[in-house]
Amino acid sequence: MVGLIPLLAVELLEDADVTKLEGFEHRMKWFINNRPESSRLITRCDHCSVQTRSLLALPAKARLERVVRRLLDESEFLSPQGIRSLSAAHGREPFVFHAGGEEHSISYSPGDSPSGMFGGNSNWRGPVWFPINFLLIEALEKYGHFYGRDLMVECPSGSGQMMTLGEVACFLSRRLVSLFERDETGRRPCFGPEKRHINDPHWKDLILFHEFFHGDNGRGLGASHQTGWTALVTRCIEDLAAEAESKRAAI
Repeated sequence: MVGLIPLLAVELLEDADVTKLEGFEHRMKWFINNRPESSRLITRCDHCSVQTRSLLALPAKARLERVVRRLLDESEFLSPQGIRSLSAAHGREPFVFHAGGEEHSISYSPGDSPSGMFGGNSNWRGPVWFPINFLLIEALEKYGHFYGRDLMVECPSGSGQMMTLGEVACFLSRRLVSLFERDETGRRPCFGPEKRHINDPHWKDLILFHEFFHGDNGRGLGASHQTGWTALVTRCIEDLAAEAESKRAAI
């Protein structure tokens, strides 16, 4: 996921707001005129309907498309319930490196870590980790607001289904929400195969906000008692409800 983190470095700048910040505007213009390598990080949108807008982001459009293609590949980062912290491709081909005369490797571990390091914590080796997923969704919303239909991507990659990056953000939100939704058998992915959480009336609605979730089946892993960031799923639910209401109003 380290290769996905640069997507988070994004901000929209409206000219009307920038002109109110004289010091910031002066420094930004200086960078544009004197640091061409830095000015390449700024993309202008002079045809925006309301006012001129700029996108300040690490990945330029071409690189953004390449990274998103990997992000939305179900054989790599995209799982049924969110974005994995390590590409599933490393399950087939572990990353191997040599240091100090020893060989070390890292492979895709969707659930509990095969190593006792860090108490068996494996949230960076494959599971879906909620806070980074949420930050990715917020970043994609900003990219989508800037590019609109000028940048369409396949979602999932290879499916032939084209979406704006704003629509991709909604797509990922739905996958995160699905962690806690019942399927046709009454099972919620976050509970795994545990029968008690399917049939027992005292347990089936007791939702736990685990620290991270299995990268293939969504089963909750890690701490379930103090990870408030997983409660961000409520924000995803609110945003999806607002999106659905907006579509109904447009009909």
